[in-house]
Formats: sequence, structure tokens, C-alpha cells
Amino acid sequence: VRDVLVGEVWLASGQSNMEMPIRGFFNCPVEGSSEVVAGAAMPDRIRMLTVPVTPSLTPLDDVRDTRGWEKAGPETVSEMSATAYFFARQVNSSLDVPVGIVCFARGGSRVEGWLPEATLAAMGEPVSGKVLEDIDSYNTPFVFYNGMEQAVKGYTGRGFIWYQGCSNVGSDGTFVERMTELVRQWRDDWGDASASMPFYMVEIAPYNYGSGAAAALRAAQHVAAAVIPNAGIVVTNDLVYDYEADNIHPCRKLEVGQRLAYMALHRNYGFSRLACDSPEALSARLSEPGAVKVKLSNCPNGLNRLHGVRGLEVCGSDGVWKPVCNVDFDWRDSSLSIRCEGIGTPAFVRYGWGDFVPGNLGNAEALGLVPFCLRIKNRGI
Repeated sequence: VRDVLVGEVWLASGQSNMEMPIRGFFNCPVEGSSEVVAGAAMPDRIRMLTVPVTPSLTPLDDVRDTRGWEKAGPETVSEMSATAYFFARQVNSSLDVPVGIVCFARGGSRVEGWLPEATLAAMGEPVSGKVLEDIDSYNTPFVFYNGMEQAVKGYTGRGFIWYQGCSNVGSDGTFVERMTELVRQWRDDWGDASASMPFYMVEIAPYNYGSGAAAALRAAQHVAAAVIPNAGIVVTNDLVYDYEADNIHPCRKLEVGQRLAYMALHRNYGFSRLACDSPEALSARLSEPGAVKVKLSNCPNGLNRLHGVRGLEVCGSDGVWKPVCNVDFDWRDSSLSIRCEGIGTPAFVRYGWGDFVPGNLGNAEALGLVPFCLRIKNRGI
């Protein structure tokens, strides 16, 4: 037995933004990809096993047509999942131990594609007839669970990183239930009855879906991360450029991978001083006529900016939304203070709420604010 490394292994899955390699997709680059390839001589630090897209109507017990475990180097890294690679690189740098990634992702796949057939049938999801006529379709239920998850289930791993949700936009009403069941089922497949394997998700990025339903799906993602034991989610609302409104594969995969790594390092490896949780809006109230306070969590050192804010809006009873560019932060109660000039009595406040409404507000540790839409109370929080 030769060339064996001992270190940490993580399992990476989801849809195309997890599948997206360092070289990018057509018309969809990964920012800094050439620098990564040029500096990728890390054969004994990062290795990745990429499971090829393998839909199957029956469970498979082995991986088909794989390139095997690949050492991170100039000839191999361009084909590795960018999000997973950047995650692994940060974990390796922080722990100084080898990191292995088992990546099994399918572009466009719905959460239903990664659940067992019997589970979906019990949930009332169609699992026969026309829905199975093209098993290569990213919409087909259970076939990626059978052909990819089952082929690697039980492989020793510390936890899961998951980047998926775009194809479930418009199905937010069932997403929390199905995502919760996916995590439960996968942990069961790994013999993890105590939910000791963390499951860290990525919020879907701003994109012109055309339906306006992306905000509700993001909200469902955050609910799922809150109700699933030992789970978490990283925000991406601040990690897109304006020109990427019609690009469902945004280029800033470095920060996505790093934020996942920060969560793992903080929660699983003892880096207690490393911030990993984004600020969230808890409630909103009128503090005085024409002024609103939004109570925030995870802002012990305040905000990353008070001026030039993007993505924050307030509306009055007329329903007309107006942007807010300047804010204050009250350290006494960790609240965002907003002056609402020309609005009358503010009724609602929102941030990053929509298909493509990128923002730039976050905490002092540069973690983006979770998108929200809140009714403004007239009395104290």
C-alpha cells in the first residue's frame, strides 16, 4: 500500500454551482482560475474524487467511470469543483493536514433527485411514468440518489457541504420538508444516528429567474438550516457582480468556499474566534416618527459600512419601495437604524429581497447580511 494520506475528508454535493470546476463553464469563468492552476502544486495537501454524473433507476454500490483520486496540481485542479477546492484549501491551510473531497453533484438537479424513491412516493411526488422517460434529465426524481449518493455512502467523512436550490425556485412550500428529509436520510446512510456529521449549505445567489420566487426559496433555505440538527448556511447575496444578473453561475467561488470553511473551522475544529455566522434581521420597529430600528444578530463589532448601502429598501402604506443608502448602527441593542425620509409612516423594510437584488451590507467580519422582508411594528421589539 503506497501513497496514502491521513487527514480530513468532506463530502460535497448539490447542483451546478458545486459541480462547476476551476476552469469554469462556457461564458461562466471562475474568478482567479489561472492563479489557482499556476499555484496548484499541492499533491499531498488536497485530493479530490469526482463522481461522474450517473443517473440510475436502481441503487448502485460503486462509482462508475471515475478518474479516481486526483492530486491537486496544474494538470488536474482545473477539473476540480471550485467551491469544494477553495473549501479544502482553506481547511488545509488552517489545520495543516491533508484534505480529501468526495464530490458528487449534478447541474440543475432538484432536491428530489437526491432522495430515495420510496421517500418521494410517500411525500406524494410522482416517481413513475413520464417523469422517468428521460433519466438523464436534471428534473428526474431519485436517480442521482441511486446512481451517485448510494455509490459513495458510508465513505468515511467529517461532514457535508451542499450547494443547491436554484431548480427548486417556485417550490419553496415543500423545500424545507424535503431538505430536512434529505439530510436525515443521508446521515442514516452514513450510520450517523447522532447527527454528528455537520451539513453546511450555500444560499442561492441573486439571478434573474423571472418569477420573483427566489427570495422565498432563500428564506426556505435558511429555515431548513435552522431546523436541521447540526446544520448551517452561508450567505452569497453580496458575492455577485451587477453583470451577472443573467449568469446562474457567479464567478466568486473563492469566497463561497472560504465561508463554508470558516463555518467548519469554527464549529468543528475549535477556531472559536473565527466568525462564521452572518447577521440576521430579527425584528423591526418604529423608534420615532420616520425612523426604523432593525434588530440584528451576529454583529458584535458592528457593520461593514454605514454609507453607500445597496439592497436595503423601505416602503410606506402606499406600497412604494424606496432605497436606503445611509444607515446608523446602535451598539447598545445591536440594531440597524434607518431614517425614512419622504415615506410617511414606514410599513415594511427589506434587504436583498427578490430574484436579483444583490447587497453589500454585512457585519465587521465581512459576512453578508441574510436577505429579509419584515413588517415594521409600531411599538417596541
